[in-house]
Amino acid sequence: MSSILFVNEEQVFEAEEGANLRLVALEHQIGIYKLKGKLMNCGGYGQCGTCIVEVAAGLDQLSPRTETESRLLRKKPENYRLACQTLVNGSAQIKTKP
Repeated sequence: MSSILFVNEEQVFEAEEGANLRLVALEHQIGIYKLKGKLMNCGGYGQCGTCIVEVAAGLDQLSPRTETESRLLRKKPENYRLACQTLVNGSAQIKTKP
């Protein structure tokens, strides 16, 4: 098990290895979407880019960026990820709504 600290919310949750970051957040009522994302998100299919999070620590403990992420986040820093495309492989610190 890995621990995921959601920095802005000051909450820590356990996640199984290989768990999807978006699903971990939603399971624990962590708001990862801004208003537009709440209304128009793609449901976790990596098509809209509204579930952007910033990895404050533990970037190496998450899966590598997918091609979809590379395309949608090409102008964002490397530590920005789409929660729906990110798998947890170890402990990390996540900032929501960067």
